[in-house]
Amino acid sequence: MTRREPVDGAGPQLALPTGLVHLSFIAAMEEFRAEGRGGDDDDTTLGRTLRDYGDKWHDPVVFERYVAEVRAATYPAEPLSVPVTTLWYADGADYFGRIAIRHNVNTRFLREYGGHIGYDVRPTARRRGHATAMLIGSLPYARALGLVSVLVTCDTDNTGSRKVIEAAGGAFEDERGGKLRYWIPTGA
Repeated sequence: MTRREPVDGAGPQLALPTGLVHLSFIAAMEEFRAEGRGGDDDDTTLGRTLRDYGDKWHDPVVFERYVAEVRAATYPAEPLSVPVTTLWYADGADYFGRIAIRHNVNTRFLREYGGHIGYDVRPTARRRGHATAMLIGSLPYARALGLVSVLVTCDTDNTGSRKVIEAAGGAFEDERGGKLRYWIPTGA
């Protein structure tokens, strides 16, 4: 599948990370920080990213370097050394969220808890269907990577994420260590 650049005015869509969303991206990251993300105990990709870059993104050169790293799937915030395709959900210069597709789940942590796909929607854009659109929209990308189905997980108490996964066709497999595990066919 060809990854595309965002098209202004076409409505939110998944696309390669771009510098066009610089200001909106910074505002979104501040929203995440305001809800407590990025602290030392936040071991998520978003948490690590906020710690590594959060105070530096205002510099356009640093932001462009970050965008290039994410596009190249080399960003070190993914500590499991798994190739990742990251797409941002944006409408022109307006950033709404991101979705990361791990090309495989070749570690115990990913097989048990992390899964193939992770996503974040900025707090002010939640409850508008963006997460569901992002997850469904990511399935053709996963299919293009050769994945027949993808493992998507969420915390047992995250009702919103559970509903997103089920709306995208997730079939519940089991619960392990506080995570609900679902498999979603990619249509391959």
